[in-house]
Amino acid sequence: MPGASRPVGGPGLAQVRRVVSEVPGPRSRELLARQRGLVPAGVGAVLPVFVEAAGGGVIVDADGNSFIDFGSGIAVTTVGNSARAVAERAAAQLRRFTHTCFLVNPYESYLDVCEKLNDLAPIPGDKRTILVNSGAEAVENAVKIARAATGRPGIVVFDHGFHGRTLLTMSLTAKNKPYKQGFGPFAPEVHRAPMAYPYRWPGGPERCAEEAASALADLLDRQVGADNVAAVLIEPIQGEGGFIVPAPGFLGRVAEICRSRGILLIVDEIQAGIARTGRMFACEHEGVQPDLITTAKGLAGGLPLGAVTGRAELMDAVPAGGLGGTFSGSPVACEAALGVFDEIEAGDLLERAREIGDTMLEFLGDLSDRYPVIGDVRGRGAMIAVELVEQDGDRVPAPDLAARVAKRCHADGLLVLTAGSYGNVLRFLPPLSISDALLEEGLALLGEAIAKETACAA
Repeated sequence: MPGASRPVGGPGLAQVRRVVSEVPGPRSRELLARQRGLVPAGVGAVLPVFVEAAGGGVIVDADGNSFIDFGSGIAVTTVGNSARAVAERAAAQLRRFTHTCFLVNPYESYLDVCEKLNDLAPIPGDKRTILVNSGAEAVENAVKIARAATGRPGIVVFDHGFHGRTLLTMSLTAKNKPYKQGFGPFAPEVHRAPMAYPYRWPGGPERCAEEAASALADLLDRQVGADNVAAVLIEPIQGEGGFIVPAPGFLGRVAEICRSRGILLIVDEIQAGIARTGRMFACEHEGVQPDLITTAKGLAGGLPLGAVTGRAELMDAVPAGGLGGTFSGSPVACEAALGVFDEIEAGDLLERAREIGDTMLEFLGDLSDRYPVIGDVRGRGAMIAVELVEQDGDRVPAPDLAARVAKRCHADGLLVLTAGSYGNVLRFLPPLSISDALLEEGLALLGEAIAKETACAA
């Protein structure tokens, strides 16, 4: 309440689930009414409770409810909300200076972040990194770099892909509603190939990788012309598209197809990167070495920061003044990012992501054996999803069921997110700071919600 003492977030926050009001509660409803008079209707919220504090594995709202966090701000607070190293570094930087603009007066922390990303990125040879403000801006700059380096205009993307909400990144994104409807015309020279989506591939999962790769090659050679294509842009695990893990071998085939045609490979690691899947970059699971990588979300622990890391000769192809922006690589965000790397190393969070993934996959696999509405369980590390389908056995998407399960979880104190081209995927992105007890409690609540909503639909 206004004037009342406010809870302090971070790792010291009490790690308990607590539901003391209806969801959303009276204070959140009051603030939501205020929001409607101030903020456009196009800005929505998955769970419209107003947050007072967050940390570890919980989010506390203005009514005193404490939710188990299976969202991490859409994969942003991977190391935990207000993680100690992130908060301390950012606070110290705020006391030194808040901004100079790196294009006017540079500062060392920008270099430190670039050096770290250059060291970590699975890109062969000498590397360079540019820092920007967001994931969409990172993708836009990767496309600019690819076009400048190759002299070609075309960009190939994939079904179910999501790359942002700007004009170009909307054009690159596959799903129409709510991301594109009414916002055209879109940017030209964007071409779309089928994604190797094992659960829904017409020829079956065992033929998925090779057939999808053949479709990509045909698109490049017969429809677009490989000489017209600057880059192929792909998410190693599709995020908003429903946590689709490409069929084994597909990413490697995409890399081979690009290499043999002089086409650059851009890997969009904005949601899957920075320790989320148990590797620093998700493409490492398949041994893929791209030409360019985009990162954002988990990079700075909640502060706005994105990056493009790429082969030096490609990054240097853009003339002076062609890259950058007023707020790009904010000194406060750079210090937060260095705090993220500190937390990953000190907490062995790559291993923690793998442990979380093992726990979730085992529980959800058992749950899918009991409930046929769980058509598919997929993901890597702490990036796991279930795809819900109707009970008739024909893999018909069940978006209404997904929405009801999510709503029941929210009412019971568990934050989950939906996703997918058909709106029928529940995705789970717990912070790597979550305790085993909270993780298991959250999974139990999810199981109860699926059981109850399945029974209601029967």
